[in-house]
Amino acid sequence: MSGDAYAKAGVDQGAADSAVAALVRALGAIELGRDSRQVPLPGHYASVIRVDERLGIALSTDGVGTKLLVAEQLGRFDTIGIDCVAMNVNDVICVGAEPLAMLDYIAIERAEPDVCEQIGVGLARGAELAGIEIPGGELAQLGDMVRGVDVSGACFGTVALDAIVDGGAVQAGDPVIGLPSSGLHSNGYTLARSALEGIPLDEDPEGRLGRSLGEALLEPTEIYVKPVLELLRSEVDVRGLAHITSGGLGNLLRLAGVQSYEIDEPLPVPPVFELIEERGGVSGEEMREVFNMGCGFCIVVAPGDEAAALDLLQRHYPEAKRIGRVTDNART
Repeated sequence: MSGDAYAKAGVDQGAADSAVAALVRALGAIELGRDSRQVPLPGHYASVIRVDERLGIALSTDGVGTKLLVAEQLGRFDTIGIDCVAMNVNDVICVGAEPLAMLDYIAIERAEPDVCEQIGVGLARGAELAGIEIPGGELAQLGDMVRGVDVSGACFGTVALDAIVDGGAVQAGDPVIGLPSSGLHSNGYTLARSALEGIPLDEDPEGRLGRSLGEALLEPTEIYVKPVLELLRSEVDVRGLAHITSGGLGNLLRLAGVQSYEIDEPLPVPPVFELIEERGGVSGEEMREVFNMGCGFCIVVAPGDEAAALDLLQRHYPEAKRIGRVTDNART
């Protein structure tokens, strides 16, 4: 399965990129009859809309993906809501915004109270961890279209326009700090499920995971909101924030000032990734392109603030550390 394992498993990233480009072209034709309120942040994790000359609203939307198929196999949905919240709020904080609320959207084959209650339990727990509210949402019964259930959401937050973090202040030599992931988070599951096919979800293959495979795959996505907001409110010069999802550490290139980077001290790789690589015959390069490989969030700070940033972040994540630096090599 090496080389193009993700495409063989059913996800063509090249086609996805082309599809997004087509959507962007179409949306670029919107005629408002007035100047746009959108703050230009091309390629960033969240969009920002100007409310007035000082305040912006940050917006993001995302879902849980095919991790839901693992939940269906196990008949356990109580953590999926945490994933939904995490994938949204972790994007919103990347522009320096404070997430305030999220709306959920549940598309389901037929309404099952027990399943929906379990999803709600996870959403509530995720909201608590992120410090946000979920004032409403939508439950759609789509038996003609949906098999099983899909869960997604949209989050909004606020940010002062002069406090937006877009990476534009990043300079070569700035340290990159990595925060550990809790596992696969909520991306790459099409490849993960294909690679691990045949391993019973209730077993721990060769005792490598320290728990069942199903438990490892359902481990909720880490929510980074509180430590990142604490850092933003400190005296540390935070120059860039990157949520590491599909694309791996290549997501650092979404920051405006990052031309290239060097990772010389990566965080430890959890055993579930090694299992996917070995059982699926996935190349190391493709693993790094698809998965977070143990690093779920990156923070770029001024060199003189590295120690202060680590002191604060390690109170939340003892494993947090400098993993590399920004370089001035030309972007390819």
